[in-house]
Amino acid sequence: MQNSEAMALSAALLAVAGDLTQRIHDGVAARGFTDLRPAHGFAFARLAPDGATVTDLATHLGVTKQAASQLVDEIVRKGYAERRPHPEDARARLIVLTERGWACTRAAEAAAAEAVGVWAGLLGESEVRALGASLARIAPYGPIRPVW
Repeated sequence: MQNSEAMALSAALLAVAGDLTQRIHDGVAARGFTDLRPAHGFAFARLAPDGATVTDLATHLGVTKQAASQLVDEIVRKGYAERRPHPEDARARLIVLTERGWACTRAAEAAAAEAVGVWAGLLGESEVRALGASLARIAPYGPIRPVW
């Protein structure tokens, strides 16, 4: 692959990722969650399974503990998450999604399905599935982070 082809592919992937992030964010806002930024969604992705500590969240987002703590303060204040005693570490607090946080997560999933549905309309469902399989083979493992 020539350098110019690699650059064009890189630009296309970055454009698609940015557009997808914006479409999901717009879909979440359209469903009534207007007080969030895209960065919150990346935090929710880490909190969704079983909660996380501020340190876990900072690592996931690639930010300082202070920045993660400020984000947690914000989503707790807005009712999307709550602090609970950590079941294994008395010094730590576990941050978990509230029902409002889970509702927002479901709204993001629906918005993502709509965005990918547009791709299926353009490419066909089988080609979108093949694209997903190809991307899964080359995608790095680990947290999906916003680009700060």
